[in-house]
Amino acid sequence: MPRVLVPALTTPPARPVGGSVRAFGGATMGTTWSVKAVLPATTDLPALEAMVQRALDAVVAEMSPWEPLSDLSRYNRSPAGSWTTLPAATATVLRRAIAVAEQSQGAFDPTLGALTDLWGFGPRAFAGSPPDAEAIAPLRDAGGWKRLTLDGDALFQPDGLRLDLNGIAKGFGVDQAAAALDRAQVKSYLVEVGGELRGTGAKPDGQPWWVELERPPTANDTERTMVALHDLAVATSGDYRRFFDHDGRRYAHTLDPATGAPTTNSTVSVTVLAKDCMSADAWATALTVMAPEAALAFAAEHDLAALIVSKGAAGLEERLSPALRAMLD
Repeated sequence: MPRVLVPALTTPPARPVGGSVRAFGGATMGTTWSVKAVLPATTDLPALEAMVQRALDAVVAEMSPWEPLSDLSRYNRSPAGSWTTLPAATATVLRRAIAVAEQSQGAFDPTLGALTDLWGFGPRAFAGSPPDAEAIAPLRDAGGWKRLTLDGDALFQPDGLRLDLNGIAKGFGVDQAAAALDRAQVKSYLVEVGGELRGTGAKPDGQPWWVELERPPTANDTERTMVALHDLAVATSGDYRRFFDHDGRRYAHTLDPATGAPTTNSTVSVTVLAKDCMSADAWATALTVMAPEAALAFAAEHDLAALIVSKGAAGLEERLSPALRAMLD
């Protein structure tokens, strides 16, 4: 039997009046997005789909390093000593990124753009082998979230600082898709972007949106965890999502800001549940950088609902934070 997580609800999901579950989706951020929503038969589904797509397209236009004309790319090219006025949404994401960086003591860092490119996980083509220490050091030294100066929506370029919001922007995209549905007066939905989710309301049978927490491909299929997403979001960071192998070693896409290289701890994946997907996304990235025991202690101290999967002597090991364990039914 799977474990079942039931978050404490201040307001239980109300059974929708009329309507049925409709599904639609599209492409964004190099992956796909989907929505399941309880909608009346008269709903203009193409118009609703277009509304969600526009919300996601706006995130890409502002925050994608793969888009040369994005606001993030514009900042990354800006000369030393200049200020760049960011769109309000990008400034909101960056403020949250800075807050998580500060709380995690730099385990999360939104200034790893140059290093991400160097390792082949950004827009630049992969070189075919890991970079050497001489190439890493100057880019690591040029970065660092403490060099960020955000004054209102204006961001200062000290010299050579390059943003990478990939550890938080997809979660924000989920939140923006949800906000678009809220504006359309949709009361019950489940939004998914590349495996990150946010749900609210109930299905016509009165059940909440049940989802299975993502697990590494090598995990035991019997060890499943189901969670009811009502006004709740979930994001997972895993070393099996983007990586390359070289000389018998796997290099995953999550970089440790302290070394400027992919993490070397035993963590395989981290899943975080939060009220908004932007926060869940950022915290999942931060906890992945920490060693498993340190991540568990941090999650306990900061009341984060986290599932940490790591390699152990006997195979994969799971650690549930106290906040997540409290949800077990």
